Formats: sequence, C-alpha cells, structure tokens
Amino acid sequence: MAVPTVSPAAASHEAAQLRRRRVVLAVLALLAMAAVVGYLTVDVVGSWSFVLKLRSRQVAALVLVGTAIAYSTVLFQTVTGNRILTPSVMGFDALFVLIQTVVVFLFGAGMLAQTDPRLKFGLEVAVMVAFSVLLFRLLFRRGSRDLYVMVLVGIVLGTLFSGLSTFVSRLIDPNEYLTLQDVMFASFNTVNEELLAVSAVLVAAVVAYGVRLQRRLDVVALGRDHALNLGVNHRAVVNQALVAVALLVSVSTALVGPITFLGLLVANLARQLTRTFRHRWTIPAAALVSVIALVGGQLILSRLFNFTTSLSVIINFIGGSYFILLLIRESRS
Repeated sequence: MAVPTVSPAAASHEAAQLRRRRVVLAVLALLAMAAVVGYLTVDVVGSWSFVLKLRSRQVAALVLVGTAIAYSTVLFQTVTGNRILTPSVMGFDALFVLIQTVVVFLFGAGMLAQTDPRLKFGLEVAVMVAFSVLLFRLLFRRGSRDLYVMVLVGIVLGTLFSGLSTFVSRLIDPNEYLTLQDVMFASFNTVNEELLAVSAVLVAAVVAYGVRLQRRLDVVALGRDHALNLGVNHRAVVNQALVAVALLVSVSTALVGPITFLGLLVANLARQLTRTFRHRWTIPAAALVSVIALVGGQLILSRLFNFTTSLSVIINFIGGSYFILLLIRESRS
C-alpha cells in the first residue's frame, strides 16, 4: 500500500500558516503583558507597595476569569459544533443571579453581606455544578440530537431563571434591591484573596486536565460521525469537556459575577486570528485575547472614566453587537 505524500506546495503553505500562528500568539502575548504592566504601573499615587499589592490581586482575578471563560467557551463551541453558542446560554449566569435574588428576598441584603465569603463561594459553585451535571445526565444520552435538546433546555431554563429573578426582585425592598444590583454585574475591584487562590487551583487543575483532551477535541470538532470513524469515543470526550466547562464557568461566575458575551467575543476572534480549529492554537489565543480585553479594558476605564462604568457592561454591549453580527452572517450563509 502506497504511503500518501504531501506536495511541496502544501508543505510550504502549512509551514507558512505555522509561522503565522506563532507570530499571532507572540503579538497577543506582548499585548497582554503590556496591558498587565500598564495596569500595575500607570497613574500610581501614594505608596507603591500598597498600590501594587492591590492591583496585583485585581490583575490576577482578571487573568484567571478571562482564561476560564475563554477556555470554557472554546470547549463548549467544539462539542456543540456551533460558534454562536456559549456556556452562558445554558443558564449559568441567570442561575447565579437567581441565587442572589432569592437569598436577598428570604434573608435580606444583610445576610448576603455577612455570610462567610468562602461558604458563599462554595455553595454557589456547588449549586451551579450540580445544576449542570443534572442537566447533562438527564438530557445528554446518545447521539447528537440529545446535545441540541440539552442546549435548547438550557436556553429555556436560563429564560425561566431570568423571569423568576425579575419577579422576585419586584417583591424586594427598594433599598435592598440596590444592594442586589451590585452582584448582578461582574466586579474585579474587591476580590477575596482566599477565594482567588482556591479559584486559581481549581482552574489550573481543570486546564491541566483539558490539555489531555486537546487532540481528541480536534477530532470531535470534525463532527460526531468523523470522530467515531477515527476511533474516538465521542460521547466520553464530550462528557468530559462539558464537566470541565461547568467547573470553569461556575468558578469564574461565583468569583466575580456574570460576564455574558466575553466568551463569544474572544473565542471567535481567536479562530479568526489563528485560522484553525486546532485547540493547541485557539485556546491560548482566546485566553490572551480575553486577558487583553479585561485588563486593557479595566485600565482604560480606570483612567478615562474613573470607574463610573462597569467593564462587564461595556463587554456585554460589544459582545452583544458581535453576537447579532454573527447571527446575520450565519443567516446569509
């Protein structure tokens, strides 16, 4: 049997694409480093040690959350085979807001503020992971059709959670509702150091485990039939990827709050920049774009707008506009 050979033109093209992707990652890494250094050093007033300690914690939270959201979105879009979907459509953000709203309604805003942050973080992560695992086990059985049903049910549950949150919030005292509004938007200004360390360990563990899935995810990205024909256990890989997505999204949301459209934005930009579906390129590119968007965006906001506008609001506005653009482009194609 003759061994298939690669033509010189194809080999040259592949080598050029490889060099291009390396250059893209190098440029993104430099931009991310510039954003981090700028955030730490620009407009420092007073004690450098105090300012650097405070800003280092904020930068760590921004990098951690950006990496978790980018990683989870790339994995989720691979297993669903859809570049428009993100883990947020499964109702994670809406469930987080519903938990906060119910706590304020039942126990008052004081309970939300007085609860041990570690206990609150652990309960929020546990509830969201339990919700996702239950959803996966109930709906994701065999075949790709079940995956689409799972996504559809996730969208419906997210809408239900949002509706319940809106209804319950109308029954809350207006003064307590103002407190509730603070947790509805992601905030990086007051991140608990202990929670940050725990989150970093969890995200690092999931990312390290996800590295082992990268080659099989490349095959899964070709489609379920191709994956099965190539000897990849499609269902097992998808299940493992979905559990990783649930953990990453739960940890990032419980740590700083919901950021709905960041994952959609950075995952698609990473694919456009690297021009490949291979996860060894798209995942680090998405993580770097996410860090640039969060750290750079927070740097601009803190200097130009003096923190009068939440970064998550601007990201959701840009990401929402990009989402509409993708919908229009997909409908035309």
